[in-house]
Amino acid sequence: MAASPIEETTIVAVATAPGRGGIGVVRLSGPQALSIAQSIARIEKLTPRHAHYIVLHDETGARVDDAVLTYFAAPHSYTGEDVVEIATHGSPVVLDWLVRAAIAAGAQPARPGEFTERAFLRGRLDLTQAEAVCDLIDAQTLGQAQQAAAQMGGSIAAAVRPVKQALVELIAALEAGIDFAEDDLDTLPATEIATRIAALLSPLQQLLTSFAHGRVLREGLRLAIVGRPNAGKSSLFNRLVERDRAIVTATPGTTRDVIAERISMGGVPVELLDTAGLRETDDEAERMGVARSREAMAEADAVLLVLDASSNDGAFERDTLQSLHGRPVIVAHNKMDLLRASDVPSMLSNLAALNEVAAQAHVRTSATTGDGIAELREALLRVAHAGAEVAGTATLTNLRQRDAVRRAVDAATRAHAATAVATPHEMLLLDLYEALRALDELTGETTADDVLNLIFSTFCIGK
Repeated sequence: MAASPIEETTIVAVATAPGRGGIGVVRLSGPQALSIAQSIARIEKLTPRHAHYIVLHDETGARVDDAVLTYFAAPHSYTGEDVVEIATHGSPVVLDWLVRAAIAAGAQPARPGEFTERAFLRGRLDLTQAEAVCDLIDAQTLGQAQQAAAQMGGSIAAAVRPVKQALVELIAALEAGIDFAEDDLDTLPATEIATRIAALLSPLQQLLTSFAHGRVLREGLRLAIVGRPNAGKSSLFNRLVERDRAIVTATPGTTRDVIAERISMGGVPVELLDTAGLRETDDEAERMGVARSREAMAEADAVLLVLDASSNDGAFERDTLQSLHGRPVIVAHNKMDLLRASDVPSMLSNLAALNEVAAQAHVRTSATTGDGIAELREALLRVAHAGAEVAGTATLTNLRQRDAVRRAVDAATRAHAATAVATPHEMLLLDLYEALRALDELTGETTADDVLNLIFSTFCIGK
């Protein structure tokens, strides 16, 4: 493993969130964790995995606080080292005193992510599990927490493990055929090699496909709400965020800038972007708003196109949808409450024409009465969860993971193609070894120090 050696030092940090709280925890990890904790707590014997009630005193003997001390003996701890956790009342003054007392007794302040880094270096976690610890801490929705928990449980490693095993077995068979050629050892035929590589590629390609959903669940879905002025974009925006966030008037062009609001929808964080109405205008402020609307539309993960059902402009609708070809788009036919009975045939005809232009869904809504809002939420949920059925339990959640699997897929694909043109096994092995290295980097079995430093530096202190 290309990683920094494990330092024989003992580290200390407050493991709970900054500020006041009912409980605060100071964590020690390292070879001196037990002796330092015993000197602070003035207790001679600690039983592993047992909670010990203690009274903390300062150097003068004055009582500081009651506490509960728990000792986890190596290797049965979070970091794989001796770990002691001291739980006190959540006073920053008491917690700071504890940390300073531990440092005075020989501990060193922990760097951000150093506890989890030590857990990784001692083999308690693989790299994808370590990344999931940070994701779980940062989770803002239940869906994000569930995804991080699955990854902490080793879902990615479990998905990759049989692929790596089959890859190693194939490499060993090809190496043996080369090394013992003089002993008339049978070599694998090209058809069998191709079949075995194809079997490797299938789960890797599925895992690579999971990134689209994993990224959305981890980072959130950006949804741009666009349309012509006075189509009801801001009214639908307010309905979705369930409060009057955007100003709504009967005057077209009220919205001049992009208004953003973050909500949770089915466990997925969704950032709604209310935009200025799309039209040509001589008003400089509105023109700048329209430009920002087009930027938001281009950068968003998905688009909600709001149309005025009582005043359809077929050319605008078709042109806008065609400009969004290949993007996730939902069309809301708004102001259905204003539609006269005589207008229904025309509206349905226009809807049929629009259906010929790709869109995920067409929903009839009324921001005024609330009709169709539930159906609109369901349509948005389908977009937010697109790819979930492909992702399964193992889901790639960041670019580092996606890049590692992509390189493995590319290398295996090259090897598979090479079997059809009688490529020497020595050349096939180059690609197969590259695929294996990429999978090792995914789980952290071979990872450069600078990558590790980048990952763990994003953690909070105490974790």
